[in-house]
Amino acid sequence: MAAVTFGPRGFARRTERIDAAWYRESRRFVELPVSRVAYVEHGRGPVALFVHGYPLNSFQWRGALERLHVYRRCIAPDVMGMGYTQTPEGQTISPETQAAMLAMLLDALRIPTVDLVANDSGGLVAQLFLAKYPHRVRTLLLTNCDVDENSPPPPFVPFLELAKKGIFVDKVIVPQLNDKQLARSAKGLGGLAYTYPERFADETIETYFRPLVESSLKKSQVNEYAVSMGTNSLVAVRKELHQWHGPARMVWGLKDTLFGVEWAEWLDRTLPGSRGVRRVDGANLFFPEELPELIAEEAAKLWGV
Repeated sequence: MAAVTFGPRGFARRTERIDAAWYRESRRFVELPVSRVAYVEHGRGPVALFVHGYPLNSFQWRGALERLHVYRRCIAPDVMGMGYTQTPEGQTISPETQAAMLAMLLDALRIPTVDLVANDSGGLVAQLFLAKYPHRVRTLLLTNCDVDENSPPPPFVPFLELAKKGIFVDKVIVPQLNDKQLARSAKGLGGLAYTYPERFADETIETYFRPLVESSLKKSQVNEYAVSMGTNSLVAVRKELHQWHGPARMVWGLKDTLFGVEWAEWLDRTLPGSRGVRRVDGANLFFPEELPELIAEEAAKLWGV
């Protein structure tokens, strides 16, 4: 049996480690009208749904699942076009269809409501999900992500242009998969989005990038999803966000150059049930993966456990 220690506020922290091998062995699939969706789940009780960023997959949330599965049935899917989810040719992939897919997934698993946790493009999808299905969201924990007019953020536009040409995967992902030191460098995903790029492990790079290059169809879908994020879909849901009164919390890394903390403050003003913004000095975009104990602490507070 894994040993249990206790972290901030006394929430349990199991010392067992969820790694890539655990993900391979635990991966499940559910057949939906839009995709064969890959997901993992861990724990029992009320459901917490974790939505990952671009171009990652649900492996991003492994540390949070380690710490929070004693309080929630934690479910982390790979969205369409990412990770190990298998999406048929011709299926539209966009933030809106991702939100619809999440609703289908919850229906298939007979889950009425969730605590929603999201990062990066996952935060964009989470806000659209909330706007369309407000009755299905108990609480909302958002980290650095698209917000209102800052979608897409200007520094992301060069990647969109590559995706429009159909070459984002070949020009950006493939070189980093072949040269993992490049992935950890200032020119790679590690240097651009991680607080500690030197810790961006080979195993993690493989887990994120290998499925994105497995076929020409998957490459085209990765490109398609990026292109779709070039159209702002958040300004149109301002009213819906303002009308949702559930508990919300923003946890924001201050080193991130895509999503400034002023957008977390916008959410704080807009969401009536907001419980404020936690600013994380020196933390970059994908810090929820690197600092899972912080995510667990904030989730525990928000959930009241």
